Amino acid sequence: MKIFIHTITFVVLITAMLATACSKGGASNKMLQGTWRSSDGETTLKITAKQFALESDSPVPEDYFIKGDTIFTSFEGNQPYTKFVIEKLDDHHLNLLFPDSVSIAFEK
Repeated sequence: MKIFIHTITFVVLITAMLATACSKGGASNKMLQGTWRSSDGETTLKITAKQFALESDSPVPEDYFIKGDTIFTSFEGNQPYTKFVIEKLDDHHLNLLFPDSVSIAFEK
């Protein structure tokens, strides 16, 4: 009987943890999606549900995924990944730390 109760408790806790972890990632991903313009107007960043495209460098969209506060991009899933660190994110502002350690502020 004890084993049954512990098993049920374990399943409930794991389900709750997975639901919480999955829901938070989706919310930040939705806030990222859209067309962002840098404060100086030189760089345009377009983020969809599956693609990340910097219009100033190459207009070729790359696949991406988010882990923690970092966006990892790759062309057609190839490695190595390019890392962009999210310094600030809200509905209208995005600060990204680029791989060359330059921070760029974007606005929607």
